[in-house]
Amino acid sequence: MTDFGAIDALLAGARKEVALPPAEERRTLREELNLSRPQLAQALGVSPSTVAGWESGRDPSGEVRERYAYFLQGAKTKLAAAAMATFEDVGDEEPQEAPGSDAEPAAGQDDDVDVLVVPQPCVLCGQLARHQVAGFPQHLDPAECAAPGTPQPAAPAVSAPTASVSAAPAPARPAAARGGQGVRIVAAGRRVQPEDAEPDLIRQTVTQVLAQHAGDVEAATAALVKRAIPDVMALLDHTRKGGRYDIVAHPWLPDILRKQSARGADQIWEARPKWTRPELPAGAHEVTALDINGAYLSALKTHLPIGQLEHSTGNHHDRRRAGVHLITPPVWDHDTVLPNPIGNRDEPGPLWVTEPTLRLLLRLAGPKYGLCDPPEIHESWTSGATEGLLEKLRVVLKHARDRAIGEGDDVTLEYVKQMYSKFVSTLGESNYNRELYRTDWMHLIRSQAFTNLWWKAHRAYDEGLMVVRAMGTDELHLIGDWRTVFPEGRGVTEVKVKDVYTVGSDRNQTDTAPGSPS
Repeated sequence: MTDFGAIDALLAGARKEVALPPAEERRTLREELNLSRPQLAQALGVSPSTVAGWESGRDPSGEVRERYAYFLQGAKTKLAAAAMATFEDVGDEEPQEAPGSDAEPAAGQDDDVDVLVVPQPCVLCGQLARHQVAGFPQHLDPAECAAPGTPQPAAPAVSAPTASVSAAPAPARPAAARGGQGVRIVAAGRRVQPEDAEPDLIRQTVTQVLAQHAGDVEAATAALVKRAIPDVMALLDHTRKGGRYDIVAHPWLPDILRKQSARGADQIWEARPKWTRPELPAGAHEVTALDINGAYLSALKTHLPIGQLEHSTGNHHDRRRAGVHLITPPVWDHDTVLPNPIGNRDEPGPLWVTEPTLRLLLRLAGPKYGLCDPPEIHESWTSGATEGLLEKLRVVLKHARDRAIGEGDDVTLEYVKQMYSKFVSTLGESNYNRELYRTDWMHLIRSQAFTNLWWKAHRAYDEGLMVVRAMGTDELHLIGDWRTVFPEGRGVTEVKVKDVYTVGSDRNQTDTAPGSPS
């Protein structure tokens, strides 16, 4: 049998030549950071004349090309960060909604809202609006969006602009418009849009593939599963149109995020839970194994680094950034009732963890919970971050999933499931997805799913239930009336019953839970 090890090693070591921006942009990036050619040349180990040549159109090659590309991408990230008004700053309090909640931010509550001196046509309904969101004239209140054809009020005469402008009350909608259906508005990324403003790409694809296979459900499902990766990447591109941030698809990554061998793993610990309660009270107990729906889909809402990761040292955490961190985890003294937030790890000492794991530990160490000491942070690789980078993609997939469940459409349901699960699993060093190489995102999204499960276990414990097991991203075993804590159903904010079994006996003998080591 042919040994494919050499081929795997060759593919693992092969690197596509990193792309560079145009020559004029290279010079602009350097000058906007107030860096001289000699300064940059010294950092790269070349002469100033070599840098001048690169800024005139010549391209470097080899290792120095990667270093130069690293500088240029870092310069872009720094300049973009400086231009941002503010980053999302999440407080230390636990959100009111359970992790994985699909509530969307209300329209008009964004830091990109500006008052217009002269009212302009709303991008949604065409009527005059007195505000703009992320540069687009819009009504802040969906009720103010008039139905098409509603007469527009005349724009008031405006004198020379003054230093301070206050927004006048928005004109009331005519009675005829109030009686009509109007425009339903939903939050979508950094701006609001009509819910049906964009084509339903998922429904269109499913309809097309079913027609190609003459309605054969099994054949159509198999075909859709095969194209799930390119389709979800196309959907990502579609949902990112007009986004506030550009995604860096192929950044330079530190060695800790690279596989140590062709078939090995990198150095990131995702804190995957594999916990079983060591002891149960005497007597027989009915245990319900719950399945958490759409765990990876909910985990797409997490703080993701936007640009290339930058290195830092010191025991400090900047909540405006996200990435991976080398920490010494705290001692966990509650393993008899709750799983360790860093998962099952026997080796002592520092380890590289993800942003969701670190934020979980810091929150549990805070005054609200006080369950452990703060972790000690030694060094970090981070970038400016946002929690909404994949939010529009998540919402589109969630709506398609909900609709498929409501309509009993198993074809679309399986297609959507494959889209978000394969999107996460192929973000790393995969030959199946060459469009987006973000191993850091893959680890962060997975860890967010584990973190969401941990919070559900804590919520059950806090409500008086007994947590028996917590496994992976979606398995939670409980004793007690769990329906008073979690809604039952197939939605991503609901849970469904996977199994019901009995442990223990009246003679104080404990049975082994399904799947537990005997």
